Amino acid sequence: MSPTLSPAAIPDLTKITALRHHLHQHPELSGLEYQTSHTLQNFLERYQPDEIIKDLGGTGFAAVFHGKVTHEGPTVLFRAELDALPTLEQNELPYTSTQKGVSHKCGHDGHMATLTGLASLLQQQPLTRGRVVLLFQPAEETGAGAWDVLHTTAFQRIAPDYVFALHNMPGLPMGQVLVRSGIFAAASVGLQVKLHGKESHAAEPENGLNPGEGMSELIQALNALVREPQQFQDLTLLTVVHARLGEVAFGTNPGFATVMATLRAFEQEDLDKLKSLALEAVKLVSVKYGLKCAVIWVEEFPATRNSTDAVELVQSAAQYLRMDVKEAERPVRWSEDFGHFTNRYSGALFGLGSGINQPQLHHADYDFPDELIPVGATLFYRIAESILTP
Repeated sequence: MSPTLSPAAIPDLTKITALRHHLHQHPELSGLEYQTSHTLQNFLERYQPDEIIKDLGGTGFAAVFHGKVTHEGPTVLFRAELDALPTLEQNELPYTSTQKGVSHKCGHDGHMATLTGLASLLQQQPLTRGRVVLLFQPAEETGAGAWDVLHTTAFQRIAPDYVFALHNMPGLPMGQVLVRSGIFAAASVGLQVKLHGKESHAAEPENGLNPGEGMSELIQALNALVREPQQFQDLTLLTVVHARLGEVAFGTNPGFATVMATLRAFEQEDLDKLKSLALEAVKLVSVKYGLKCAVIWVEEFPATRNSTDAVELVQSAAQYLRMDVKEAERPVRWSEDFGHFTNRYSGALFGLGSGINQPQLHHADYDFPDELIPVGATLFYRIAESILTP
């Protein structure tokens, strides 16, 4: 029988909440989550997992819990993210980030605590068969973590049958479960364009090649690419996120410029088309102004596509626990590298409401609500129980 949604279902919830506060206070950026990983591994020892698999994609690791009768049967994987954002926190909390310019503004500290709560439940009430794998994944924010984990030799020992992850959702009622079959989260990629001209003295601009006009025209051209939505199948966006012209030097006519943009779309075909249009715009501008150019694609996230059977398992588990379930009419606009997992395995990413009046994700005043920890942990447990209990 599944534990109830009451906080009392997790006797050590106070300690897990304190763990969340510690992780919040000591955030680490993508790929640098060494202390975060170490802290979690030490904390999880109290739940006596059957195995800890380390070095998954760098700082990542997995805690494995076998069924109490046999570990033969399906393997169900649940994922949480280790990394924080390069954002200066504006909250005044007892556990405010001590790392200036780094903070958990996406709620990954809460996701880690939720998965730790699941470990507590698995120790108290072991499941009958199969394996439950708790994956603590690095570098989600850069889109590199899931890919790196999947291509780590040690991950082949896990070979999950099902994969699940949740993301807290500000703006939804506390504890509401948001599900969607098919595409749940958008695909996206970062574009870096470097334009090279020729520096000269600011008093002799004719002896140089200033890329400023080209940079300005490129920004306008990129913004114009999504002004005709009818050329795409579904929502397609391009956001210029950074532009830089030369150095801060009044005596120098600049010789280089950088333009950065985020491209995103619900459909991969639309993202591919937008990438091609962006490359064409870069080429036209560079030729027009006689500039050399270099294009780099970074932080690529596939669309997160949920399988119908996995979504049904989430819905059934939530309904069993008498939780409010809402089906999303449209995918969410943000991206998640969990799509790398759902591209390979039957799985689902779903939302868990973190409050109507909660600050939005990536905002400097955001903080994960502690009361969501037992809710997410219990839902995870019920999903696993429904798969692994005959």
